[in-house]
Amino acid sequence: MADNQYQPQHIEAKIQKQWEETERFKATEEAGKEKFYCLSMFPYPSGRLHMGHVRNYTIGDVISRYQRMNGKNVLQPMGWDAFGLPAENAAINNNTAPAKWTYENIEYMKGQLKSLGFGYDWNREVATCKQDYYKWEQWFFTRLYEKGLVYRKLATVNWDPIDQTVLANEQVIDGRGWRSGAIVEQKEIPQWFIKITDYAEELLKDLDQLDEWPEQVRAMQANWIGRSEGVDITFDLEQSIGDMTSLSVYTTRPDTLYGVTYVAVAAQHPIALHAAKNNQALADFIEDNKNTKMAEADMATMEKKGAATGLYVVHPLTGERLPIWVANFVLMDYGSGAVMSVPGHDQRDWEFATKYDLNIKQVVVPDDNAESTCDLSQSAFTDKGRLVNSGAFDGLDFSEAFDGIASALEEKGYGQRKVNYRLRDWGVSRQRYWGAPIPILNLEDGSTVGVPSEDLPVVLPEDVEMDGVTSPIKADPEWAKTEYKGQPARRETDTFDTFMESSWYYARYCSAGNVDAMLDPEQANYWLPVDQYIGGIEHAILHLLYSRFYHKLLRDEGLVSSDEPFKRLLCQGMVLADSFYREDENGKKTWIAPNEVDLEKDDKGRVISAVWSKDGQPVIHGGMTKMSKSKNNGINPQSVIDQYGADTVRLFTMFAAPPEQTLEWIDSGVEGANRFLKRVWKLAQEHIDSIGDSLPQLDLSQLNKGQQALRRDLHKTIAKVSDDIGRRQTFNTAIAAIMELLNALQKAPQETDTDKALMHEAVTVVVQLLNPITPHICHALWAQLGNEQDIEAAGWPEADPKAMVEDEKLIVVQVNGKVRAKITVAADASKEQVETAALEQENVKAFTDGKTVRKVIVVPGKLVNIVAN
Repeated sequence: MADNQYQPQHIEAKIQKQWEETERFKATEEAGKEKFYCLSMFPYPSGRLHMGHVRNYTIGDVISRYQRMNGKNVLQPMGWDAFGLPAENAAINNNTAPAKWTYENIEYMKGQLKSLGFGYDWNREVATCKQDYYKWEQWFFTRLYEKGLVYRKLATVNWDPIDQTVLANEQVIDGRGWRSGAIVEQKEIPQWFIKITDYAEELLKDLDQLDEWPEQVRAMQANWIGRSEGVDITFDLEQSIGDMTSLSVYTTRPDTLYGVTYVAVAAQHPIALHAAKNNQALADFIEDNKNTKMAEADMATMEKKGAATGLYVVHPLTGERLPIWVANFVLMDYGSGAVMSVPGHDQRDWEFATKYDLNIKQVVVPDDNAESTCDLSQSAFTDKGRLVNSGAFDGLDFSEAFDGIASALEEKGYGQRKVNYRLRDWGVSRQRYWGAPIPILNLEDGSTVGVPSEDLPVVLPEDVEMDGVTSPIKADPEWAKTEYKGQPARRETDTFDTFMESSWYYARYCSAGNVDAMLDPEQANYWLPVDQYIGGIEHAILHLLYSRFYHKLLRDEGLVSSDEPFKRLLCQGMVLADSFYREDENGKKTWIAPNEVDLEKDDKGRVISAVWSKDGQPVIHGGMTKMSKSKNNGINPQSVIDQYGADTVRLFTMFAAPPEQTLEWIDSGVEGANRFLKRVWKLAQEHIDSIGDSLPQLDLSQLNKGQQALRRDLHKTIAKVSDDIGRRQTFNTAIAAIMELLNALQKAPQETDTDKALMHEAVTVVVQLLNPITPHICHALWAQLGNEQDIEAAGWPEADPKAMVEDEKLIVVQVNGKVRAKITVAADASKEQVETAALEQENVKAFTDGKTVRKVIVVPGKLVNIVAN
């Protein structure tokens, strides 16, 4: 007797135990077998999984199981992005050490992942905070140092003058230190950099290889790299300043050179600092702006401020004297820290010139020479056009002027064509504790060397006390003391930016556990590149760019042979949930968890009223927003698993929306997913009961029309689901097709042996199609259906082309655009036969009698539209 009661908790625990005991998802290299490496971005071990994690990892597991059922050798690993500032803050708040807090969280979250049935090869698990991981990161950094791809220079950081410490950007709140409340200063300290700019052109060019990445992500990467063609122009100083006799600027608009009316430099530029020695107003301005640090995007909207230096440069082509100003919109971190200012044709320069009454010249007009169409008293004219007031270059268009002026500058020795990049070298130094120590030794003579391989790893002490101010390894002078070739040396006390760990973890999975090398090239080249990478769009620039860069470094070290790390990329959308709040008289909002709110909705699912279950008083519906702690609207995955089972959670997250779009968490949708699984279970149990110990054989030659139609639907569903999961990755439409098929199966007769044999094929297929999405119920049903072989080893069902051939077609008949009848015709019926059958329909005649049929439009296999009046 079949088990008619669907009990997910019992089924899932049993199946998960089987997987663990048999190491079902352990991956090994198999020569001659097609591999598939599926990877979801690994989580930060914050302590609890959230629904964003669940969605990401369910997508990865669906793809992995589908590919395994298609006969591929699948690798799907998991690990932990375990270093970083949040662990330090949590350790301070919980009066513990970051290591202890991190390892406890890893164990808990690992249990959560297992409870969802994800098919990970746990033998390859990595945690970036463990010595066996960061040792090789340190080793690789010393190799880059030896190659000249690593250097140290002074760079600006956020400095808390009270706590006497460097702050991460996240620790600066409204310009003040998060802990002390002191106004944060910008301070220059030595920082380590990796020369990503040496790879800028290759990183840009190789985007063309990534044709299975979202176009949006490729565009974001290209914009971040920011390749531009321009000219380095030299302006002689009217009077030399120490050893400086000239000022260099880079411009992509040499066509506007005759419109330069002043030159602007950053507050930290050597010319500004020199001029300030005898100019108190300028010195005050520089002091006021020394803490300015902003993104380029912010400079467009900020108030433009500046001060004159009293110094001048000489225009390289006209010999005109041009004043040098210090301006707050020029940053020392970009280019040479100086720009040629063309207020007639740059809005930022125009705003500055207008404020300080500086000269504005027009040197570009629209191509039609309609000078009246660009009123420079109102704004700059920033389009490209034809030159005026530019001497011998008048009348030239942009490209002609670019070449002509660039050549004139080169001939006089005042310019050089140059390709520039917005991309800056990767600053990897962090002054925080919980990170991998940078493997550099500072020697007494002021030089630096990489830590020798035999002395790696430089171990981060884990049994520490956090005071919330200074890194424990900076606070302990003994930790830094060491020797190098018998001479005293001091270890670097900065730690790596955590992007370092996440930029190569995908490769370490291929050689996880290897104690002798960072990577085994044979293993790495078997699995890499990653065939499918899954993660949020918020990582589209930095993480993916640094990973691409790191991969090329690994390639050039001989550890991998491919150019790119990730072949195909899927960026999943956010998970949204209802939010609710109350507001006090001061406008302060108190957010209330959705599970504490009693709702009344209309027939379209819109909220009519909401009250807090604790006091029965109304709350305000804040709409669907991203699940977050701040809005108190996160849904605990574990509570939903406990109530409905992991398969229900997996099914809902895959069905509720296409993967790249936002998903709205709706309780009724979760309940609906659970009901569907109960229907699958019930149908399978009823079928198992009906056949008993004797399974009839399916004789395709004996199928009647109804059975043929049902089998046609079955195999069309196989074809659609295969395409939706494998190619289109629209998992929601795949599930919808299975649901539609289930509806048909529940109505199918079960009277004859042929009925039962056909139902057996159909139920078997449904279980196979659902397996990537809801593996626990499918593993259980697969065994109950009499299969001894593992469902994933049994393979993916194949659509039978013969079964999908239609003998008849259902045709919709319209009269003047309105549906008036539906007819069934032979699949090979001619256009004339379809037209005749349509016109003979009684309901069609009712709307055409007494009228002249002007036209009959036949869309083969679908539609007849009769135009009559």
